[in-house]
Amino acid sequence: MVTVQEPARSPALADGLPALYTVVDLARWLDVTVPELEWFADHGGWLRQADPRLRHYQQWTRHKRDGVRLIEAPKPRLRETQRRILHHLLSRIPVHRAARGFAPGSSPATFALPHAGAPTVLRADLRHCFESITVARVTDVFRLVGYPPAVARTLAELCTTATPADALGTVPRPHAAYLRGRHLPQGAPTSPHLSNLVMRSLDRRLQGYAAANDLQYTRYGDDLALSGHNMDAEKALWVLLRVIASEGFTVHSGKVRIMREHQQQILAGLVVNDRPRVPRREYDAVRALLHNARRYGAASQNRSGHPDFRAHVLGLIAWIGASDPGRRARLLQMAADVEWQS
Repeated sequence: MVTVQEPARSPALADGLPALYTVVDLARWLDVTVPELEWFADHGGWLRQADPRLRHYQQWTRHKRDGVRLIEAPKPRLRETQRRILHHLLSRIPVHRAARGFAPGSSPATFALPHAGAPTVLRADLRHCFESITVARVTDVFRLVGYPPAVARTLAELCTTATPADALGTVPRPHAAYLRGRHLPQGAPTSPHLSNLVMRSLDRRLQGYAAANDLQYTRYGDDLALSGHNMDAEKALWVLLRVIASEGFTVHSGKVRIMREHQQQILAGLVVNDRPRVPRREYDAVRALLHNARRYGAASQNRSGHPDFRAHVLGLIAWIGASDPGRRARLLQMAADVEWQS
């Protein structure tokens, strides 16, 4: 049961945060009753064994090259609760300045730009990043900004889930081990910002190492990068791996790269040898698609059956143009000449 009785009110809340000193305060702020709050928080984890219609999340998998990604999307009422927590509470807690994803003004280009033109770029990915962030670590985020233990724990439970066993059938066993415990769900609106807040310690330590060695460090979600003109790449990798492990994360061993200046240096899909840009082959592929669409009709190029092919192509142009306005202008001019409707 969620504890209603709380200790005396604390004056230590960070500036700008809602004054939630008891679970009753939290329930009122979310416009629910205390029993409803308890049900959404699933404090005892009983919903894992409940009928799927009573659970708060819908699950489905997406295949990727090295396994599957389990999407856990909150149902409407919990999603609205999480959005309130995100917009009126979490967004007021700043992330580390090295975090270039899931934050206002951030993008793959802002992640990659500090590393442009560096002779050596080191990149590493974290494996199962969201799933490895436990409810205890999320509780610490709320506790460290001043919320009492019961409020911090309840907020964390509203933002985490433990995946029911019947949703893990196609998930590889090592991955499923993370999902059985309460974790940040991929698909919840609160998860990206919470992951940045949990990783502030990791960012602070790696930024400290970078500053002490005249290097650049940035992170985009689970993608980390270090670079420098006089970087000892092997030493930097050793430090990076030790810090990641001590912070409770695991490196995806197949996605660690030391990229020299004579190689194509890619971060978050952008080539950074000169300035962040989408690889030339991707730009050329969209140019060819638009050329053929103009010549033979858009339907002839919609080989994957996109229901709104024009929106799909404009999305590709937006991705390319985000780091190169000149390319965007050329592609948009070509797109304007295409007959999109058959």
